Amino acid sequence: MPRRQKEPLRALTDAEQFELERLSRSQHTAAAVVSRARTVLAVAHGRPYTVAARETGRKSADGVAKLVARFNVHGLAALETRPGGRPPILYGAAERHRILDTARRAPDREHDGTATWSLNTLQRVLRREPGLERLSTYTILTVLHDAGLTWQRDRTWCETGTAARQRKAGMVVTTDPDAEAKKS
Repeated sequence: MPRRQKEPLRALTDAEQFELERLSRSQHTAAAVVSRARTVLAVAHGRPYTVAARETGRKSADGVAKLVARFNVHGLAALETRPGGRPPILYGAAERHRILDTARRAPDREHDGTATWSLNTLQRVLRREPGLERLSTYTILTVLHDAGLTWQRDRTWCETGTAARQRKAGMVVTTDPDAEAKKS
């Protein structure tokens, strides 16, 4: 006979029951979310934590108990993956502005050592500034993409959805009205 559960699963609403069943059968949802939905459903159908853990591939009933406690408080949000132990963000708004300002200006061949910006040349120039000595190319790429800049064929960083075109009347900046939809 299994032990009495300290914090049993609360009664599910019809909407929660429907969503848990949908998630437990889903093939397009993250595997961790599907597994958690199956675990909560097993407990909702009256299975003890140890049996629910065994059926859904968990190592112990402790994980099931923690999931049930989280589900009782947060509902379906308890199934989502929570952020892990990431390192803290080292660069704030001021550093991001310095990265963007540098990327948007034209490089000086003599001072910067390049005619066009790449991630490596941007990194080399930005690492000379105080506070950015450990700046990675991935951080630069993330800041540029968050600002809507993309790498173009002419080896420059440009605003997404805009392009400078040579016309008979001179240079014209064209914009793509569907640029926001294409970004995602």
